[in-house]
Amino acid sequence: MAYEQRSVGMKDVFKAMIVGGVFLLSLPALAETAGGLKSGEQVYRETCIACHGPGLAGAPRVGDRRIWGKLASEGQAVLTAHGWVGVRAMPPRGGRNDLSLEEFARAVAWMVRESGGNWQDPDARLLERIRVEEGKRIEQLRKAGKG
Repeated sequence: MAYEQRSVGMKDVFKAMIVGGVFLLSLPALAETAGGLKSGEQVYRETCIACHGPGLAGAPRVGDRRIWGKLASEGQAVLTAHGWVGVRAMPPRGGRNDLSLEEFARAVAWMVRESGGNWQDPDARLLERIRVEEGKRIEQLRKAGKG
């Protein structure tokens, strides 16, 4: 079978540029996980890394097994709820009001895994437990005059 050689014209180049541009513009959407939610690593790289990468303002550095091991011993629902509400210098939701609780919880689980833990991304039961702990934490802060 012989192949016919043909020259590439400007129309072909233009079409390739359009297809390539559409593909590049769609990459962020393709990177999202099922349901349109971001993965824990995505949230970490977009937000959490600013403080948890260098350990800014006392934030536990990702990869520090000793500190994250101690934090993880509080339990996944408790640690996630405290971060969600805000703890010490960390603002609520890590300063990202557009994050869902599930995305935030995925980021916390990812940081624990990267620091030697074995937390899984949250399921519906865990998300409900986080909500319960969130309510308890808000009540604690209110009673302490901080909420």
